[in-house]
Amino acid sequence: MSEHVIDVPSSHLYPGLVLDAPAGAADFLVLFGDDSESRAQLLRDDTGRPVLRMGGYMTAQGTVVDERVWTLRETLQHGDRVRLRLGPSLP
Repeated sequence: MSEHVIDVPSSHLYPGLVLDAPAGAADFLVLFGDDSESRAQLLRDDTGRPVLRMGGYMTAQGTVVDERVWTLRETLQHGDRVRLRLGPSLP
């Protein structure tokens, strides 16, 4: 597995989910439990807070998930990985 890949057990993101991301990487691939995938980017909002932008994707069951920006409740770095706890998505 590449260090720039995150595995998520479900087919969707949700508030409270913790992602184990590569530290220092601005973008990476997210592989969902149903074998769908999307690109993610760590960005900063207008106030400088970190946010996660997820590209749109289609789940294995055919549900279309539009691009979305998620707030981050917490970011904790552990060596070469960072844990991102999702907050609510932005409208």
